[in-house]
Amino acid sequence: MTQAPRHFPRHWSSPLRLLVVLLAMWLSLPALALEFDQYPGDLGSAKGDLALFQQAFPGTDRIEPVADLPWPVNALYRGDELVGYAFESAEVAPIPAYSGKPVNLLIAIDPSASLRLAKVLNHSEPIMLVGIPSERLDDFAGQHLGTSVTSRLEVGEDVDAISGATVTVIVVNDTIMRAGRLVAAALGLIEDPAAAPIARVRDEIYAPADWQGLLDQGALGHLTLRQGEVDDAFVGTPAEHYLSGQRPPRDATFIDLYLGYLNAPSVGRNLLGERGYDQLMASLAPGEHAVALLADGSFSYKGSGYVRGGIFDRIELVQGNASISFHDSDQRRLPRLAIDGAPALGERDIFVIHEDAHFDPGTPWRLNLLVRRASGPLTQEFTRFHLDQALPEAFIERPEPVEPAPLWLEMWQQSRLELIGLGAGLVTLSLILAFQDALARRPRLLRPLRKAFLLYTLVYIGWVSLAQLSVVNVLALIHSVIHGFSWSAFLIDPLMFVLWVFVAVTLVLWGRSIFCGWLCPFGALQDLVNQLARHLKVPQLTLPFAVHRRLWVVKYLILFGLVGVSFYDLGQAERLAEVEPFKTAITLHFLRDWGYVLYAVALIASSAFMHKAYCRYVCPLGASLAIAGRLRLFDWLRRHRGQCGTPCQICANDCELVAIHPDGRIEASECHYCLDCQITYDDDRRCPPRVKRRKRLERNAARTHGDVGDAEPRGSSQDGDPRRIPCLEEN
Repeated sequence: MTQAPRHFPRHWSSPLRLLVVLLAMWLSLPALALEFDQYPGDLGSAKGDLALFQQAFPGTDRIEPVADLPWPVNALYRGDELVGYAFESAEVAPIPAYSGKPVNLLIAIDPSASLRLAKVLNHSEPIMLVGIPSERLDDFAGQHLGTSVTSRLEVGEDVDAISGATVTVIVVNDTIMRAGRLVAAALGLIEDPAAAPIARVRDEIYAPADWQGLLDQGALGHLTLRQGEVDDAFVGTPAEHYLSGQRPPRDATFIDLYLGYLNAPSVGRNLLGERGYDQLMASLAPGEHAVALLADGSFSYKGSGYVRGGIFDRIELVQGNASISFHDSDQRRLPRLAIDGAPALGERDIFVIHEDAHFDPGTPWRLNLLVRRASGPLTQEFTRFHLDQALPEAFIERPEPVEPAPLWLEMWQQSRLELIGLGAGLVTLSLILAFQDALARRPRLLRPLRKAFLLYTLVYIGWVSLAQLSVVNVLALIHSVIHGFSWSAFLIDPLMFVLWVFVAVTLVLWGRSIFCGWLCPFGALQDLVNQLARHLKVPQLTLPFAVHRRLWVVKYLILFGLVGVSFYDLGQAERLAEVEPFKTAITLHFLRDWGYVLYAVALIASSAFMHKAYCRYVCPLGASLAIAGRLRLFDWLRRHRGQCGTPCQICANDCELVAIHPDGRIEASECHYCLDCQITYDDDRRCPPRVKRRKRLERNAARTHGDVGDAEPRGSSQDGDPRRIPCLEEN
């Protein structure tokens, strides 16, 4: 049977014109949107911008370089008075950010080592160059002003983060504080931060003391709350007036709380006595610590959570980025105190901090006291009160200085849970690929499984983890290889790094298809929108194969243009890379200027009537992966039957991406590995050779049982599928 040639559909020119118009919109809208929030540019240098320094230090009239320092630092004077020091962070602490390059800030500190100026000079962060106004980064840096460089500021708690730019703000926060500490230490304003490693408790330091003596030394932490203070904390909340008549008077003691670190002999021996202290220390495993909580008042720090679930839900210790919760197995009752002058305390307990908490007795820590108050029959409001504590320096000994851990390692430690979630998804996808043939024979299992994985990709990888790969990453890799490769620049975002490694492996084994078809959040969004549109019977636009094939070229032209511009100006290329809607639709959750949002929505809407049109014709990331995917080692999709393509066209007609040529060949660089063709390949109700074999087996079975007369007549049809090719069923 000779296949009839494909003809253009009737009135195909109108849809084609529409597609051309849409392509023009796609390519022009990012350019329009870029006018809204371009980065304002370089602000100057630490040597010249006197007016900027006068904002931080009024009356500054002279700048002089400071000699004998490892970096360029300038002293700021008001007449003969030294008012501060200014420097550029890239000279002192060039920490690579998301782009692989440091964010350079103009920083100024006063003689007391407090931050007085933190202004962004320049950066190459793509998320800030496009999508988020750079003024937001200046505002973030400005939150550090008035803070001592010896402080530890946590993003999201002490300073507000910037949504969608987590890595950038973490790097900027670390840059400001680290550079400030290094310069202040070099100037002699503070102790050298490299000389402050983890402390050891000095077992030989002991001095008898009574209760008041420990308080005077700062060896005991103390927090007293009156009922009125707690009431004031709930003012303005729904709990302010709820059940107010049942509360004690405002001057009543809500809690009188004491905190002591028992490993220090001057604390533990005085509180517990010689025998009690020795028994406690003998019971602790190496690396464990013990703290005493002692309290009186109407509020119990223990609550009832530890009775129900074994967790003390009203207290937690916080040190740096770590929080330590206690379970009932960590609690030891303290029957009595051996120290003189102790007040009457109704609650006395010892809590053990285990070695895996990595508690440092030489670093200040905080006890958080969580207070709940009913705001309705089934609702509650919460507030926290803090008790800050630090051991006296006489009780501890610090070992030799150690180099601080690299920032990328801290990022990996903080991303453990997210990495577990991503790893589980990648393992699942690997199993799907390993057993693709078995799954293809079970479409009722494979199709829901694929939809579920697309939802995982969109929601978890995209909107939650913000791990949307981009052509900007490709440009950064190209320039890193040319100008000096650095692993730390790529390791700073753990999820992106793991995803890129997986994509690199699958490029060699499968080509572009695995990322584009399974792991791209924006691709998953388009796919799910198209599936919903087909379910709602939205008409689908189909182009002639010849036109469709020529439009493939567009994405390669866009890619080559971006690469070419990047060699002239990488920042400009990153701005032009806004041809990708990924930042708008995935990373920034559509919280952008209207031009970007309109562009992204137009692309998503187009996928409702043309399956993944952006991926097919525009995506420069897909083009770069298609080029690299030419190196793939295997062809896993089965197309071995002689009828495939000539004359059978079922798979070609069913392919929503039109990645199968009329002659039956699969265009691997355009395939997204949906496995629909493999489902058809194993379907004995649709694939003509399989239909023929099934019918032959049915006739043979009928003859074997003597039911030849009941067998299906030659040429009859029971399949009811209008897309099958009857002539192939018997011939």
